[in-house]
Amino acid sequence: MPHARNRNPSPIPEVTWDTGLKEMNETWKGAIACLGVAVFFVMTIGIIYWQVVDQPNKNWILKGGFSGLIWERRTHSLVIQTLTEDKTYVEIDVGNVGNPDLEVPFVRNLCWLNKTEFCYTWDSVADVKILLEVNEETETECYRMTWAPVHCHVELKDCFSMTNVSWYGGAGVRGQTWPINEQNSTLQPFTVSDLRDNPSGFGSVLERYFLGSSGVAVLVSPDMPLQMSIDSRQQFCLQSPSSMERVPLQYTVCVGHNVKAVHQEALQRLSQPGRELPSMDILRLPFWSLLAKVDSGPKVERELRTFSNRLRRHQLGEGVISLNEHSTALLSDVDHGYLTSRRRGTHKRQTRDFPFVKLLNISITLSPFLSVDTTQFHKSLLEGSEVHWLGFPGAPHGHLVPLLTQWRGRYCVKLNISDPGAVAWFLDRVGALQARLGMEYVQLEGAEGNPYEDQALHPPPTLRGDHYISQLADLAAQIGDSAIMTSGTRSSHKPLFVRMPPLQSDWSTSGLKGFIPSLLHHSLLGYNFLIPDAVGGSWSGDLVTDEELFIRWLEIAAFLPVLSFHTPPWVCGEDRVLNLTRAYIAHHQEFVAPLIERYAEEWQQTGDPIYRPLWWLNPHDSAAFTINDQFLIGDEVLVAPVTERGAVQRDIYLPEGGFLWQEARGEQVFDGGTLLEDYPVPLDSVAVFLRRSS
Repeated sequence: MPHARNRNPSPIPEVTWDTGLKEMNETWKGAIACLGVAVFFVMTIGIIYWQVVDQPNKNWILKGGFSGLIWERRTHSLVIQTLTEDKTYVEIDVGNVGNPDLEVPFVRNLCWLNKTEFCYTWDSVADVKILLEVNEETETECYRMTWAPVHCHVELKDCFSMTNVSWYGGAGVRGQTWPINEQNSTLQPFTVSDLRDNPSGFGSVLERYFLGSSGVAVLVSPDMPLQMSIDSRQQFCLQSPSSMERVPLQYTVCVGHNVKAVHQEALQRLSQPGRELPSMDILRLPFWSLLAKVDSGPKVERELRTFSNRLRRHQLGEGVISLNEHSTALLSDVDHGYLTSRRRGTHKRQTRDFPFVKLLNISITLSPFLSVDTTQFHKSLLEGSEVHWLGFPGAPHGHLVPLLTQWRGRYCVKLNISDPGAVAWFLDRVGALQARLGMEYVQLEGAEGNPYEDQALHPPPTLRGDHYISQLADLAAQIGDSAIMTSGTRSSHKPLFVRMPPLQSDWSTSGLKGFIPSLLHHSLLGYNFLIPDAVGGSWSGDLVTDEELFIRWLEIAAFLPVLSFHTPPWVCGEDRVLNLTRAYIAHHQEFVAPLIERYAEEWQQTGDPIYRPLWWLNPHDSAAFTINDQFLIGDEVLVAPVTERGAVQRDIYLPEGGFLWQEARGEQVFDGGTLLEDYPVPLDSVAVFLRRSS
């Protein structure tokens, strides 16, 4: 056998290299693992530091030409500022969306390809979409915001800060303030209610529009359910109600260089096209309430005759005698079976003519309510005309069941104003009364409130919220340009007068001190053609006995579109009250009415209010933002009445703007921007200044 040769003659013992490598790799693996853990730990600390400490608090979401939208991480707020960050227009607290305790570290735009649009899903609760619209012509920029809940029963709530911003607009309230920063309102539906039935509600005139002195305007979508609250001097909040329908929260925030500019831009979005003027004849006729507690038409006629003779005897001139709904019903003295009579083509009624009434200027009062104990209501049911009344489908055949509600202490049904047959019946009723009484003016009341929502029922889509008011305004416009409404929303462009809500007969913000704030509120929202509450207030229905209060009230009312009286001047005081009443009626007819007519044409063309706050002449003058006891008529007349009991002097601010102010009853001239301290205003006078060029 051949000998096998040794192939490794080296004396070094033979070892395998893979064994050594294994031992070396195990050592290095441990070192690398330790290094990886250390790097991961450092990165984790860095990320936490970046999120908590080093990340900027402000993140720009959208940028326009002069403004931008910022997300403030720590306060959960959307802030609109100038690009130079030297001015804040508005701060919107949205921290209530989702979990307010969860700090959102960074807001990432899901619509990053579009520089004017921002999209984001918030904590898996709501989708937010913000669209920037720039108007170079008016130099305004608007941010259209839409919050859409991802799930059912999500309440979306955005709150607008009042810090360093005076806010105006929204809804009228009892105890109106100007601005609204001093108000307090609990969270409630943002709809018009009757302030007599709901003193803490929103009443009379309401628009989904808020204006801030920093040059910001908020316009809320008119087609969605909305709730609102006001925390005095802190914020006002808009909230969508919890619902199975996943109700969105939609509004537009516009900013401009000043409060006047942004208001004029907002008006173009808020108002309807084609503003129409009501009859201007009413401006020269004072309104006198007939206080007749009688139970028949002939007695009402007798009271009318007596009251008319007294007006002539006291040389108070021609006026309009206003009848409440009860007196109107007594004078009509008709079995209102129009629903059946229209079908039969007959209008036979057993009535008594009142020829003397036709010789007078009278105003009647109607409402869309009908008592259920009337023959007319029973006939409508027998004839199958229940569709003429608001109702809901009933079992088993689906016939409409009239919805029962209350009005003036009686159980009633309410006119279904969305039914053409019901509207035709109502207009026929007005026409019959016109032929019978010859009245010049018709006042419609009772549109406030929603009987469906009051009874936790789902209304038809056309009657949600306070849509009934705007529909009744359409009906009133069909009656003529002398119709009067007691409430308004989305109807400022119609040829109607609006009666301001009643005030208390005292010196509080629910009385005389609330008169001018209520006037400015109505006019800012576009409701310039007003019939103010009666001189001295009419909330209680009692006659005014405070002579000083009556005179100071008269001095303000004399500069409004219509003078209205509940307490006759011969009842309130001596000859001085009567003489002052005659003088202010003449002054109103000769000076105020022509002035209003001139600025009414301007309102029709531009939408600018007739009665203006002092900042209108200089929207950069911060001293004028909170003045609530003076007002302007147009740009040329400043009125500064007395609203404090016993005062015969007051401080008066004359806004600046490169012009002068001259006393209406004197020759003294003052520079704009002047504060007149302790300016004398005797009981039988009111401080009025006329603007003059410098």
